Amino acid sequence: MPKKSTPTWASDVVSHESAFLQYTRAEAANRPIRERIRDFQEFHEVQPVTVLQQQAARCMDCGISFCHAGMTVDGTSIGCPLSNLIPEINDLVYRGMYAEAYERLRRTNPFPEFTGRICPALCEGSCTLGEHEPPVTIKDIEHFLDEYAQEHDLLLPHPPQARTGRRVAVVGSGPSGLACAHQLNQLGESVTVFERADRPGGLLMYGVPTMKLDKGVILSRIAILEAEGIDFELKAEVGKAVALRELFDNFDAVVLCCGSAIARRLEVPGANLKGVAYAIGYLTNATRRQLDEAYSGPELLDAKGKDVVIVGGGDTGNDCLATAIRQRCRSVVQFQHNPAPPLTRAADNPWPLWPKVLKTDYGQLEAIEVFGKDPREFETSVKEVSGDENGNVVAVKTARYQMQWQGSKRIKSEVPGSELTRPADLILVAMGFERPQGALIEALELETDDRGNVKTPTGGYSTSLNSVFACGDMRRGQSLVVWALMEGRECADEVHGFLNKHNLA
Repeated sequence: MPKKSTPTWASDVVSHESAFLQYTRAEAANRPIRERIRDFQEFHEVQPVTVLQQQAARCMDCGISFCHAGMTVDGTSIGCPLSNLIPEINDLVYRGMYAEAYERLRRTNPFPEFTGRICPALCEGSCTLGEHEPPVTIKDIEHFLDEYAQEHDLLLPHPPQARTGRRVAVVGSGPSGLACAHQLNQLGESVTVFERADRPGGLLMYGVPTMKLDKGVILSRIAILEAEGIDFELKAEVGKAVALRELFDNFDAVVLCCGSAIARRLEVPGANLKGVAYAIGYLTNATRRQLDEAYSGPELLDAKGKDVVIVGGGDTGNDCLATAIRQRCRSVVQFQHNPAPPLTRAADNPWPLWPKVLKTDYGQLEAIEVFGKDPREFETSVKEVSGDENGNVVAVKTARYQMQWQGSKRIKSEVPGSELTRPADLILVAMGFERPQGALIEALELETDDRGNVKTPTGGYSTSLNSVFACGDMRRGQSLVVWALMEGRECADEVHGFLNKHNLA
């Protein structure tokens, strides 16, 4: 049984009903920029307990809360896809009942240690308080609860009390694969996770930089999953190191959690020159250099002393930016083809939709500190990449573009006189992903949708092949870790139901 907390109200915390009127939003501090760019250690700190209680007290206990709605409206998220019981969690934190708050969080979220670090906090975008004031610091509270759980030995294995006698293979150990494996195991199924890399975690391990998610956090969770009875097979790429026939001979069901892996290409002259790299390859190389002393990856992926150009303005582009700064790049610029978002919600982006507003992320803040200016250039695209006689990148030609309406269509047009050529030694393409890799899909002859993802029924996870299921980015397309966790859990429930229905034992 988990340890219980003794309620301890901080002396300066006012009543729950009025705290949102007396306290403003206070976010957890980050390590000083000049300090943190010297290493790859996590930069986000945990708030003091008294401050956390004040922040939790700001939760208004609203009658109809949207923070845990878990909905998508017109392609925009509303609330937490995991349906975390956020008002209840906040109330327990306010009362100083931290162990109970962690247990309440763990009921819906299998891995708070991941989401508390790298989730964009969709819940905060739909916080009722956020309609007229800065929202509750829900993500910081979640991060605190994970740290509290670690310090008080609450992160313990919880193996299932009984086994069904059935076996399920989960292909891929990213967030959807881990969530699916965890849920299946808790339901009594015997689970083996097949991972093609040398370490488990998928993009959590090699796609998310260490300064956002320490790799020891992932390995600690893997150790708990193993203690709960889940088997992990590493360097086990299905279709190569592991034959497909082996899966169907030895398992009652197979779940594909391979994610999106085919990056959107930079389609301009010179895009194949040496020094043009794709974000995940670059980030993977950087992480391997930190984890393996003997690893000697390609030097062209080291930003040290180079003029770096990043194509893409999302989270991955920002991670590339922060990594290049830590590798001591000479300069860095980040191109985004879209116009800069507004500073406040636009009329067509009302609460409780996720706010599409301008945010300056940690890597951009670091670039401002180091180089004295914001690295982002909006409405800018690469036209051409130039190289030297040895095929190495030396420059990039860009131009600014504007989107204009022509009838019912938006047309992208170049701004006259905006063309510019600038030095570049390393170009990192961070334009997202198109679809999952096709070899396994083709080998299984699975149906795909018009985007190349594995086709499943609306709201379901079964594929066109009996006893084969798919979840996460592999079926929904590139998305967020919290959606992957949600899909993994839901898929596991569907697999368990399928096995029960067919009386497989």
